[in-house]
Amino acid sequence: MNVFRLTGFLGLALVVGCGDGDQGGGCTDQFAVNYNAEATVDDGSCKYDADGPFSVDKQAIRDTYAEIVFASYQDAQEAAKALQASINDFVAAPDEDKFEACKQAWLAAREPYGQTEAYRFSNGPIDNEEGPEGYLNAWPLDEGYIDYVEGAPNSGIIHDLEIYPSLEKSLLQQLNEQGGEENVAIGYHAIEFLLWGQDDPETSTLKAGDRPHTDYVSAPNAERRAEYLVLCADLLVEHLGDMVDTWNPEGGEYYQEFMAMDVNLALQQIITGIATLSKSELAGERIFVALDNQNQEDEHSCFSDNTHRDIYLNAQGIANVFQGSYTRPNGDRIEGVGFIDLLAKVDSSLTVEAHEITAAALQNSQQIPVPFDHSLTLETTGGDGPIMKAILSLQKQGDLFIEVRNALRLEQLLGTS
Repeated sequence: MNVFRLTGFLGLALVVGCGDGDQGGGCTDQFAVNYNAEATVDDGSCKYDADGPFSVDKQAIRDTYAEIVFASYQDAQEAAKALQASINDFVAAPDEDKFEACKQAWLAAREPYGQTEAYRFSNGPIDNEEGPEGYLNAWPLDEGYIDYVEGAPNSGIIHDLEIYPSLEKSLLQQLNEQGGEENVAIGYHAIEFLLWGQDDPETSTLKAGDRPHTDYVSAPNAERRAEYLVLCADLLVEHLGDMVDTWNPEGGEYYQEFMAMDVNLALQQIITGIATLSKSELAGERIFVALDNQNQEDEHSCFSDNTHRDIYLNAQGIANVFQGSYTRPNGDRIEGVGFIDLLAKVDSSLTVEAHEITAAALQNSQQIPVPFDHSLTLETTGGDGPIMKAILSLQKQGDLFIEVRNALRLEQLLGTS
């Protein structure tokens, strides 16, 4: 559709502005090195060079992306350090106020991290074979793998002193997802469970988990539970630190690899990544599956009832990448070049659509009612409720990004590299 639209747009301009050229065939694609401004009919002769038109704009998109990625991982690690400090303060002298402070710190830590998920599917270091994503954000989580649950007071690693007489970071990391994907031992959601406890199964009560702070004072294995919580916080900071280090512009391993990459390949991976997150992972796995199953176990941050923020923050991260901007927790703003800026130079009609579609996706993601697990019970798949609207708009946004990728001729240009 874009080829037709672009060809038609240019053709119309040339019919108005040119004389002899309106009868001639040639290459009408402005991305081609033999682009013929006087041709009105594309004769299939286009030839592409990876360093052709718009290479400066594409390098600017790549540079802005790298800057945003590094800054957002820095922010995620700083928020995790604040969570770590709250947890250390709490376990040193547990009381209800400090326990609540830990919960608030966990919620704050999710704000920058949720936006970094826009880098998940771009073939980068977060999600490769050795990447730490599974150590950071694995879900759903089998609560009984870690600690007691209703009807099983001695369940979990915390109570298993025979097999795990001592707890260490290396052991917990080794046990993560051992024997099954739901055997999550560490990461944000393990900490979430250790702070909130099991979610209330009666979603109509609109309540999150309600673990008492006395679980760290007088409950069985209270000190061991506190030790487990501290180790999880330490690992969270360390794994986020790995992402900060590898994206560091001053010698970061993946940063150097990324900047040396063919810029067309870099852009293809970036926009394919946000398309995958928008249409498949976020709209599909994280929202539709939960709505279709009507099951709170399928919601992302079920213990804290923070799933609505997870969804919005993921959508905001996608918008950051597409628009080339990012607002840091302290209010500082990174403003650079995004895909929308280059698109405006090559396809005015699609640019208008892109503004409308991305704005709708972000707005609908923000309007999911709270708590998510109760909202699920008020809708059905295929209806017109707010959750379904978010799903459809995120799917539409994913399709848009593929259309933008095609409009930028990234596939053709890579074929010339």
